[in-house]
Amino acid sequence: MIKEQKGQSLVEFALVLPLLLLLICGIVDAGRLLFAYASLNMTVQESVRLGGLGKGDSAIVSYAKSHVRVGDASDLQVKITPTESARKSGQDVSVTLTYSLPLIMPLISEIMPTPVLSASSTIRVE
Repeated sequence: MIKEQKGQSLVEFALVLPLLLLLICGIVDAGRLLFAYASLNMTVQESVRLGGLGKGDSAIVSYAKSHVRVGDASDLQVKITPTESARKSGQDVSVTLTYSLPLIMPLISEIMPTPVLSASSTIRVE
């Protein structure tokens, strides 16, 4: 006797669908992390270049916040050492950018802490 099996593939798809969606969300989150990290690295290199050319701390911070391509640039933390008043020609200036990127993946974002991305660069003041 041959039984009807028309609903079998629908049941199998319903069982596999949550895993497939979690995998897709994980790939999207990994791509977002890589993009944000690359954006931080490019922005920190250009920001520290401004410091090397003698620009002030406010110009460096405003450049970094306006050119970084992450979610909310107001959450971007910019650390500049040494301070503008202590910077002299021939001395090194360092800029560090730190950003906390929230994950979009359900369930995993509840378990894992929010990843904190950081990039830094150093250049000599001209």
